[in-house]
Amino acid sequence: MKKILLLSDTHSHIDDTILKYVAQADEVWHAGDIGDLKVTDTLKKLKPLRAVYGNIDDAQARLEFPLHNRFHCEGVAVWITHIGGYPGKYNPAIKAEMDSNPPKLFICGHSHILKVMFDKKHNLLHMNPGAVGKSGFHQVRTMLRFVIDKDAIKDLEIIEIENKI
Repeated sequence: MKKILLLSDTHSHIDDTILKYVAQADEVWHAGDIGDLKVTDTLKKLKPLRAVYGNIDDAQARLEFPLHNRFHCEGVAVWITHIGGYPGKYNPAIKAEMDSNPPKLFICGHSHILKVMFDKKHNLLHMNPGAVGKSGFHQVRTMLRFVIDKDAIKDLEIIEIENKI
C-alpha cells in the first residue's frame, strides 16, 4: 500500500503547507511545470519523487525528468505526462499510444483545472490535480492524495489550499 501525493504546476513555488502534505505521503508525483528545480530538489529530500517536465520547464528540468513517465505502482500501471488532455479529448500526440496501450491511471497537469474522471473507452482513471503554485488563472490551489493498494486506487481526497491571492 502506497500513499500518493499528486501535484502539478508549482511554477517554482513550494511552501510549508505543501510540505506538510508531503510529509504524510509515501511518494510524491509531480505532473509538470515544475519551474525552479529547487521545488523538486526539496521534494526529493523528503520523499521518493516521480515527475515529468512541463511546457514552462527549462533544459535542465528536461534533462532530469522525462516528458512521459510510465511505471507500475503496486499493481497499477501509471502514465504521467504534462499535456495529456482528458477522456474524449486526449492530446493527439498520445492518442495512438492511449488506444493501443492504456494505463490503469492516467495523470496530467497543464490546465490548472482539477479533474478526476473515469474513461470507459480505455477503462482507466484520469486525474489532473489542478495547480498548487501561485502563477496562473486558478483561484484555489489544489492537490490530490490517494492510496494505491495492490491493484486498487482508493481513498481519493482533494486538497484545497487558501486562495492564492
